[in-house]
Amino acid sequence: MSLPTAILLTYGYILIFGWVFLEQIGLPLPATPVLLAAGALSATEHMSFPLALFAGAGACLVADTSWFFFGKKYGHFVLRLLCRFSLEPTTCVRRTHDSFGRRGAYTLLFAKFVPGLSVVAPPVAGQIGMPLGRFLVFDTAGALIWVGTLLGGGRLFGDILDKNPRILNWAGHFGGALLVLGILIFLGMRIYRRYSFLRKFRTARLEPEELKKMLDAGEQVYIVDLRHPLELVPDPFTLPGAHHLSPDALAQRHTEIPLDRDVILYCTCPSEATAAKTAMTLHRLGIDRVRPLRGGYDEWKRLGYPMDALPLAVQPDQVVQV
Repeated sequence: MSLPTAILLTYGYILIFGWVFLEQIGLPLPATPVLLAAGALSATEHMSFPLALFAGAGACLVADTSWFFFGKKYGHFVLRLLCRFSLEPTTCVRRTHDSFGRRGAYTLLFAKFVPGLSVVAPPVAGQIGMPLGRFLVFDTAGALIWVGTLLGGGRLFGDILDKNPRILNWAGHFGGALLVLGILIFLGMRIYRRYSFLRKFRTARLEPEELKKMLDAGEQVYIVDLRHPLELVPDPFTLPGAHHLSPDALAQRHTEIPLDRDVILYCTCPSEATAAKTAMTLHRLGIDRVRPLRGGYDEWKRLGYPMDALPLAVQPDQVVQV
């Protein structure tokens, strides 16, 4: 018997609950191998499929509900923290806001299948004012779909193993090594993709103090606020003279961007990830004087620099119905 299988058999549903819970609170510990293994063991009646489903879905619900309340209370701070842990800071916040903007609570039904969306969806739901009851219904359904799919896939593989002992022996000898190797490759690729991307724009970042001096001196700059409209609901302010555009809209209207001045991009993402990605897009379109603002909107606000008030792009009574 392989070591991973022995551990799963020994600690059973506690291990499933704990591992899934750790992944759902934001730690980079993929629970997919554990759920697949549990599904395979259910084929040989070493584990109960319904109990494994209950343990996995319960862990999701506990973690997600906790982040829902943290997102409701602390907003951007929680999102920045979770994006750092998720290793997908480039798109996680904007992708989640976009999905909620288009699909509302139905986003929770498939969020756990999408890297960078799963861990951020619950706090975003809390941040935008989704009712708790609606959140619990859709989040529970999404958790059951996700856990059930992985357990079902493992159960199918377990049926094949049960019918062919030679495959079972091979899996027993090499399953543990392949599991560890798969996790290491998974994490390594995500870390490499993150830092290789951000390294390209680290030297191009503009300090908030420098931008403040440019504005005070009357220099002409083109400032773009890349935040999602839902992010403006709890904090409807922007930098002086900033144009509020989504990355896609900015790319489509790139011919309107003046070429005789610096284009300053800012967001609320860790390491200015959305701004950096948008800057790369604009460079490919022939706009060279593009600089992400270090620290983005949060750093500008922390320093107490002047801001302009904005009318809410999304009204509170609309947000409640997501």
